[in-house]
Amino acid sequence: MQITYFGHSCFLVEINGKKLLFDPFIKPNPLAKDINTKSIVADYILVSHGHNDHTADLVELALQTNAKVISAWEIHAWLQNKGVSNTHPMNIGGHWIFEFGKVKSVRAEHSSSFPDGTYAGNPMGFLIETPSGNFYYAGDTALHYDMKLIGDYKRMNFAFLPLGNNFTMGIDNAVIASDFIQCDSIIGMHYDTFDMIKIDHEESKKKFDLAGKQLTLMKIGETIEI
Repeated sequence: MQITYFGHSCFLVEINGKKLLFDPFIKPNPLAKDINTKSIVADYILVSHGHNDHTADLVELALQTNAKVISAWEIHAWLQNKGVSNTHPMNIGGHWIFEFGKVKSVRAEHSSSFPDGTYAGNPMGFLIETPSGNFYYAGDTALHYDMKLIGDYKRMNFAFLPLGNNFTMGIDNAVIASDFIQCDSIIGMHYDTFDMIKIDHEESKKKFDLAGKQLTLMKIGETIEI
């Protein structure tokens, strides 16, 4: 799998020839000013919840790429009203088989509303199971005990976890979350974009090292292979 980071919680994951874009928030992010959204190609866009820092570029990129958007029912309906017809609604606990593999929608402990304040359904995370490996995209979430079910359910090769604290869990709880999901390879997200979610990179990596785990903090625009 190839993973490209576009800042905040936005990643492009290429699996089995398909490109999956997660939570597109690029243009309003000053840290991602060098990312050219016109060059982004995606086959699927997965959206964890409706907050602007996860959906700001969603409509534009959905129309630009004609990617299938996988999200909560309420986000699907919102997109339909904005002229985005290629959508697949889901809700927590369900799964669906796509060309690249299986997507299971799981609980995230957070809130979810559209930029105008209207209800955007339940926030969610995604378990992605493919022949090339499995991973967990947590979305915005607090630490919660249901994460133990993920560890019992399926071994994840790596996981995207929020680290920034204040709006989501912070570093210490993310270490516990990695124990709950039984995953030792963590890619951080939802940090540094705003003053309230800035983290100490070296201290964060050290805490994961002490727990016997690896924390990867990608540079915006960087591509890695897992």
